[in-house]
Amino acid sequence: MRPTVLLLLALLTPIAAPAAPPPSTIARALAMPTANNLVGAANRRRFAWVENRAGVRNLWLADVGTPGRALTTYTQDDGLDLYDLAFDPDGSHIVYVRGGDPEYPDAAAPNPGHLATPPRQEVHLRTIADGTERVLGTGHAPAFSPTADRVAWTADGTLWIAPVAGGDPVKLATFDGSAGPLAWSPDGTRLLFQNDRSGHAVTALFDVPSKTMRYLDPALGYDVEPVFSPDGTRVAFIRFTPPPAAAPVASGPYWSIRVVDLRDFTARQVWAAPSGPGNRYGGTRGRNLYWAATGDLIFPWERTGWMQVYAVPATGGAPRALTTGDFEVEDFQIDRAKRDLLYTANAGDLERRRVWRRPIAGGTARPIATGPAIVAYPALAGDAVATIAADATHPAYVALVNKAGTTSPLSAQDATPAARYVVPKVVQFRADDGAPVHALYFRAPGTGRRPALIFLHGGPRRQMLLGFHPSRYYSNAWILNQTMVAKGYDVLVVNYRGGTGYGLAFRDAPGTGRDGASEYRDVRAAGTFLAARADVDPRRIALWGGSWGGYLTALGLARDSALFATGVDLHGVHDLTRAPSPGLTPAAQDAARLLQWQSSPVSSIDSWRAPVLLIHGDDDRNVAVSQSFLLAAMLKARGIPYEDMLLPDERHSFIRHDSWVRAYEATIDFLDRHLKPGG
Repeated sequence: MRPTVLLLLALLTPIAAPAAPPPSTIARALAMPTANNLVGAANRRRFAWVENRAGVRNLWLADVGTPGRALTTYTQDDGLDLYDLAFDPDGSHIVYVRGGDPEYPDAAAPNPGHLATPPRQEVHLRTIADGTERVLGTGHAPAFSPTADRVAWTADGTLWIAPVAGGDPVKLATFDGSAGPLAWSPDGTRLLFQNDRSGHAVTALFDVPSKTMRYLDPALGYDVEPVFSPDGTRVAFIRFTPPPAAAPVASGPYWSIRVVDLRDFTARQVWAAPSGPGNRYGGTRGRNLYWAATGDLIFPWERTGWMQVYAVPATGGAPRALTTGDFEVEDFQIDRAKRDLLYTANAGDLERRRVWRRPIAGGTARPIATGPAIVAYPALAGDAVATIAADATHPAYVALVNKAGTTSPLSAQDATPAARYVVPKVVQFRADDGAPVHALYFRAPGTGRRPALIFLHGGPRRQMLLGFHPSRYYSNAWILNQTMVAKGYDVLVVNYRGGTGYGLAFRDAPGTGRDGASEYRDVRAAGTFLAARADVDPRRIALWGGSWGGYLTALGLARDSALFATGVDLHGVHDLTRAPSPGLTPAAQDAARLLQWQSSPVSSIDSWRAPVLLIHGDDDRNVAVSQSFLLAAMLKARGIPYEDMLLPDERHSFIRHDSWVRAYEATIDFLDRHLKPGG
């Protein structure tokens, strides 16, 4: 055969694409499935939830007694989140939202997958029996009517409704601001919601037949958590006012509970927080007001210095405690009959969560799930209860609570990548002002002096636990910490002051954040604690964290580069100065801004010596990416070494699995190069 023919054949022969490299250890671990958004049907023992597996999100369903199964078949890590799940009463249909950002539901939808056609936030309706599904329209917060024949939802200041049986959606009303969750009246004629406006919030009541809107008892404040009475004739809500700048701690009261009679629209205050602990409103991570069948309004209050649940008669009177003790209630709800309280709390173990149940009318609280797992966010389906559960080796999964108090997964979970994860030890030491510092200590295997990491959570209203966290953000942090332990690093997770889990005085510790960064005392104490250990190399201690944890990482490197050798700062805050608070004198405003500056990492930039890795998404709505641009420029001007990773179109909590993998692989590589484990 002629050479020219051979050459032509060679050119025409397809060349096999190079094999993709096998996923890294961290990529495999981050791909483990996690569950969230657990809901149950009112009149059927049927649950649904969202499973996230390597960034691919799908809707799952399980009837009690049958294995869980996927309802949807999405296959891409495209950055389209699933949330706002809701069943109709008998569990025949389910609605959910795909796309958008549940934290900023009326903002432009994120596009971290760089899709050519920008994604939309859409409300989906699915029929369980035959698997048919249709998109009802753009929006969020869908809610079935009591008769299950209609679905209402909201989108950017608009109320919509559509028939379940089919047909075009109808615009009901437009309004200023945005709407919170929608609640139907028991007779299906009215929609109730919290209407957030610029600098205040009001309670809105929309009459569907007449298409008229009414605002209930509007006033100068924030009206939140509206709820119908069981018979639909009254509405209750919480009203609060943020304290003005420099207000004395014992001033107020700043919040109350009000009831509006819908028969004549008269309003009255049924209870107000007195001065002293709990005089400022602080809610839990879930709903914060329920109307029980006993005639009581159920709400959270920190009167004892701990977040507890109380009941007050809807007609007025003295509140009575439904939970008591030195622990915090993280979320609570009442059962379908509106007679029992279910709540998640760290009673008996401040670093774990349990779900408890007690009658509202009176009785003893009892845990409804036993065993080592961390359980939280219960859901009711008929008379069945399921929870989100996790432990040291199992990321969040859905567990059915059995009659004996044990739990069993509703879907199979592959825990192999986490099988060798370790349970950290609870440790406590003191900061230089004598305050106790709460921490979890992961010890690496082996002997000799080793490098060590200090992990700093965000929020700062957060608490890290003795296992995988229900939040995917902190579930991923658990994976990275465990990965570093396996590589030979000790890891100290600091639950610094200003966080949750340890009471009101701890959460509202004086001088935190912009008011003096007192929480940094806990970070420095953590570094000193590690440096004093015979098995830790004091020259190889690093900081890492995201959001407020990124802020504290940057603050540590700026103030104490001699103690902290390096760090990784994910979407941190670097300049805390902001517009002066209204109501202060000009001199007080100047003093406040100076304190904000002094509390900022950039104020100590001239003493910064340690190298740092900066990671930020440029569509971050929580911490502007300009914060990292500013820090990078200031480091560059001083010749301080830094590396960076910009994630175009990503939000604060990265939506795509690929973004987490890239960020964490860069983190591991950076720390290995600067701390040299085994060296």
